[in-house]
Amino acid sequence: MSDDKVFSQYEQTRLSMRPAIMGRHGMVVSGHSLASQAAMRILDRGGNAVDAGVAAGICLAVLQPDMVNFAGVAPIMIFDAAGNELTTISGVGPWPRAASVEFFLEQCGGKLPEGILRTVVPAAPDAWITALMRYGTLRFADVAADAIDLAANGFPMHAFLYNSLVELRQKYLQWPENAAIYLPRDGMPCAPGELFHQKDLAATMTTMAAAEHRVRFSGRQAALQAARDEFYKGSIAQTIVAYHRRNGGLLTAEDMASFAVNVESPPSVRYKDYDVYACGAWCQGPALLQALNLVEGWDLKALGHNSVAYIHALSEALKLVFADRERFYTDPDHTAVPLQGLLSKAYAAERRDAVDMNKAWKEMPPPGDPWRHETGLLAGTPAGDAAYRPPRPNDAPNDHLDTSYVCVVDRHGNCFSATPSDMSYTTEVIPGTGLAVSSRGSQSWVDKDHPCAVVGGRRPRLTPNPVMVFRDGKPCMVMGTPGGDTQCQTMLQTFLNIVEFDMEPQLAAEAPRFATFSFPNSFYPHDYHPGLLRMEKRIPDAVVKGLTDMGHRVERWPDWAWKAGGVCLITIDREQGVLTGAADPRRESYAVGW
Repeated sequence: MSDDKVFSQYEQTRLSMRPAIMGRHGMVVSGHSLASQAAMRILDRGGNAVDAGVAAGICLAVLQPDMVNFAGVAPIMIFDAAGNELTTISGVGPWPRAASVEFFLEQCGGKLPEGILRTVVPAAPDAWITALMRYGTLRFADVAADAIDLAANGFPMHAFLYNSLVELRQKYLQWPENAAIYLPRDGMPCAPGELFHQKDLAATMTTMAAAEHRVRFSGRQAALQAARDEFYKGSIAQTIVAYHRRNGGLLTAEDMASFAVNVESPPSVRYKDYDVYACGAWCQGPALLQALNLVEGWDLKALGHNSVAYIHALSEALKLVFADRERFYTDPDHTAVPLQGLLSKAYAAERRDAVDMNKAWKEMPPPGDPWRHETGLLAGTPAGDAAYRPPRPNDAPNDHLDTSYVCVVDRHGNCFSATPSDMSYTTEVIPGTGLAVSSRGSQSWVDKDHPCAVVGGRRPRLTPNPVMVFRDGKPCMVMGTPGGDTQCQTMLQTFLNIVEFDMEPQLAAEAPRFATFSFPNSFYPHDYHPGLLRMEKRIPDAVVKGLTDMGHRVERWPDWAWKAGGVCLITIDREQGVLTGAADPRRESYAVGW
């Protein structure tokens, strides 16, 4: 290593808010310190990255219940070092069979009302247990133990959760069960530092662990299956379904019992020397891959980090990507998606021509034609829906604030990346369970011509999307973030900070951010703000003026805007055998390593 490189790292450490967390044996980064500690405790006891990641993910459903729910969604990406296999677990459930656009038009006036009518089949429990069955080594009871303890015996209320509960107080007050759990102090949350309990949630997880224990002598796989069946076919499912039946919900016992997550190989693109992997078009994961293909055609380093030219180029590329997301991304089990075409280098070159480096699109651009770049069975397949219609501007308020993240790398080289999510303030908690069953239906459209229209059995298009990066055929980075529609934008900027601008991981996670909102929001009511570009105040005023002159409609975020994401990442230096964790200080994120 040269003296210049040593000096550069020293200077970067002085600039960052937190020290680099480095280790040789294992590394965990998650959305909360106690979840990271729980994962490290699993690694210390001999569990692998999957055991530890699942433990942290379940803890996040306790520690960040405003943004993660045990009965929510949990897309997962796993690298199994022994088998040299990279896999995704979808972690999102479909609409109940009875759901349809016609139902919401007739019964709800074309709206997707808050409450149980937004419920889709909860996928997270199946995703966690599927990960354990395929790649883990421990029982459900082992990995859920810390989460059960935190829920039953409480954890100190943290400021991030407290502020969220106060901000969303009126939403929680809509339902007595939600208010009783989250606003237990005369309609207010527990004070910061006061122990916050979720005893019904602890009882639900304990019920699953007890079902596992009853068949413990039948082997680990059978025991895990018993825990899963208790949720989807046993007493927990019966309680959820009975509540829906009594209160006009759509979820049935058949919807629950017939569900299983998809296990798939992830799509990828090559960016210079790196292979970047994301989840499929059932989520927005391919948007990051498309964006990388587009920006690879420019000399980003020459443009200058967070310069007028750099922010303009990335923002315009992202507008093109989100136009394609709006037109083509959907559940591929129900509708053909031209993913090969969308991710082809030739298609990226075509789309790049739509970027004017001196002038901003003042609205979302029209989508491209990726079908021409498909080969095989999908070659030339039409979109299969009505002609494209530009979205109408929509300033309806949208306060969906959800999602967390966890990544783990263990001493064997196994890697785990998961983005669990779902809110507890947009639907009622099922009494006696502590579960706000997945309201992810909010990421669908009451529009039969939209690719993500409400259809019974179809999955909503998910925003959470974990990522892994490979170099020379092996993982070199595990990454993810909360943030809804900003997730891919946050990860794009963080990745480029490291790869193009040689930032150390922690500084890369802390660097000032920006995000375009010139597309329909993924969450109902799908607000759309043509030309809007938000950026943190740490970006100089001169840059804002330059972008405004090019046609961007700039709004300022605070210096450290939590709505700009909360990226967590681990880099892997195989030559030195060193793992480095980075945790975004914009949120409660925390890295632990050894």
